[in-house]
Amino acid sequence: MAQGIVRRSQGPFTDLVDWFETEMRHVGVAPSVPVEDYTEDDQYVVRAELPGVDPDKDVTVTVEGDVLTIHGERREEKKDKNRQEHRYGSFTRQVRIPRAAADDVKASYADGILEVRVPLKASEGGPQKIAIERSK
Repeated sequence: MAQGIVRRSQGPFTDLVDWFETEMRHVGVAPSVPVEDYTEDDQYVVRAELPGVDPDKDVTVTVEGDVLTIHGERREEKKDKNRQEHRYGSFTRQVRIPRAAADDVKASYADGILEVRVPLKASEGGPQKIAIERSK
């Protein structure tokens, strides 16, 4: 299957929330977790930039229905600083995905990028935690 952006039908409210989150990131008000999504080899792929976090300690990935939630915390080192432009604290990012069973969803982390792969087949169920594999 060729790579491409997955087009999801979204209502005006979802579009408004997405626009607001994007604009707030530009002015530095909202915590920034940039994501991209596409399809590849019958899988829906979500990639999130998470530099400087330990996926084993600081990141949780869950799936509930058709919503992928990435939650974590970027911890600040206590140092005397002349300038601070990095954002610290907890963050949450939610992305609508195709429904899938947790056992079928795979998450990996390498070079500051969290990648979640979801097979393009239907599944039902409640909240499901996804293990993050660390690439070597």
